[in-house]
Amino acid sequence: MNTPFWIWQQPNWPHFSWQAEPLAPLLRACGQAQGRLLGMLGAVGSDTEVQSSLDAMLQNIVTSSAIEGEQLNVGSVRSSLARRLGLNDGGRTTARSEGLAELLLDATRAHQQPLDLERLYGWHCWLFPSDDDLLARPLRIGTLRGEEPMQVVSGRVDRPNVHFEAPPRAGLEEQLGDFLAWFESSRSDASLDPLLRAGIAHFWFVTLHPFDDGNGRLTRAITDLALAQGEHQSIRFYAMSASILDDRAGYYRILEASQKGALDITAWLQWFLGTLLKSLEQALARIDRVLAKARFWQQHRAQPFSAEQIKVLNRLLDGGEKGFEAGISAAQYQAVAKVSKATATRHLADLLEKGVLQRLTGRGRSTRYAIAGGDSPREPF
Repeated sequence: MNTPFWIWQQPNWPHFSWQAEPLAPLLRACGQAQGRLLGMLGAVGSDTEVQSSLDAMLQNIVTSSAIEGEQLNVGSVRSSLARRLGLNDGGRTTARSEGLAELLLDATRAHQQPLDLERLYGWHCWLFPSDDDLLARPLRIGTLRGEEPMQVVSGRVDRPNVHFEAPPRAGLEEQLGDFLAWFESSRSDASLDPLLRAGIAHFWFVTLHPFDDGNGRLTRAITDLALAQGEHQSIRFYAMSASILDDRAGYYRILEASQKGALDITAWLQWFLGTLLKSLEQALARIDRVLAKARFWQQHRAQPFSAEQIKVLNRLLDGGEKGFEAGISAAQYQAVAKVSKATATRHLADLLEKGVLQRLTGRGRSTRYAIAGGDSPREPF
């Protein structure tokens, strides 16, 4: 008998095993981060909570597609999500953005509903709406893939990098049925950590690759569903897909290595939990900035500021991609506030005098300014 090359060819597939000891520190760290995140969210207002959830879901959808090499219209996706969250947004939507928003919200807000084949088929239809003109090739939508071999690839279409081959079409209904039965029964398995369950679900489903296309995005939707079930929390404040995108090469490497390995998936679960921890830590940093911003304006509520000063201060407080991690120069102040050089100089001097800004290192044109008492420079996200 030939030695199994793919994990699904192992005699005991899909009875996975793992080593508890190397996973324990990551499980503790993820659990603590989840607890801190939920605790911090209790300190923000409902409007801020909804906006933070919108930002996280938008990031999740956009980055999940980016992993597959698809660039979405961010404005359309935001509008589709905002409308469902009850936010005023007059932006245009597309069949694509509507379907993607519907999918993510169904996976998270309806997390108590069972995941069965009919629901999975519905998700696939939302991924590929019938009036979507962007489909590059005919697809079997809302049904399982055909008889041709299914290879999981990344990279350019003309130079694909084959990571593994999924199980053959024969017997796929039974294998998918086994997965769905496990996914439902494991929800009440007290001996299985919910985070490990999410990691196993991710690996198992992506291995099956049951559809012509969209398997990666459906895998990550199932992961979001599993995480929401484990947290008993329908609103999402972190985007695991964003952290996977940050290490897309590592994602495909560990998948490929695990597909060629035995049924011990400890290495995969280590990567999964480490990536989940990164996404939680990034969410904590974002919420911390939100709270810091609220504290700042509460502390300085009696101070008179011009509209231009408020605009620049908010950019500094936002940090990350929208802010200035290394502080702001007079020239940058001038550009952001759309004021003259003299006005920028006067505004900065006023903010220094009020104790709102502090001068960083540098002289003359290289002088930079940051929020007084804040951490500077800030790490970008």
